[in-house]
Amino acid sequence: MMRGLLLLMWLGVIGALQAQPLAVDEALEARYQMFVTELRCLVCQNQTIADSNAPLAKDLRDQVRSQLQAGRSDEEIRDYVTARYGDFVLYRPPFKRSTWLLWLAPFALLLLGVATAVLVARRRAVKVPVPATDRQRLNQLLDEER
Repeated sequence: MMRGLLLLMWLGVIGALQAQPLAVDEALEARYQMFVTELRCLVCQNQTIADSNAPLAKDLRDQVRSQLQAGRSDEEIRDYVTARYGDFVLYRPPFKRSTWLLWLAPFALLLLGVATAVLVARRRAVKVPVPATDRQRLNQLLDEER
């Protein structure tokens, strides 16, 4: 009974140690949090590596942690991750030749939707011919006002 209690306490201590922040330095911890929320889990694809429990996400978190502890800059870490996994790992990939469609497609689709709506509205506009008698009556009324 006592061994079981000690084992549970020991496991609790180990869990608490693993849950410690990256460092005592709050700036380093803030950078770590920024990275793990900006990087996409390549297994889940719709989750950040902070939210994912996939083994690859854990590996990416560990890589970011070790890069930060090694004193790398944000740009060096971003370059390291994208060199290894490609631009898809970033939630905000840079605008370049390989990602231009990703950035411009929403605007192109919006423009296409507006153009389609205008064309449909113009086609649906019914042009009713005015009978000659009504046209004559309208002209008479306009002449009387002058």
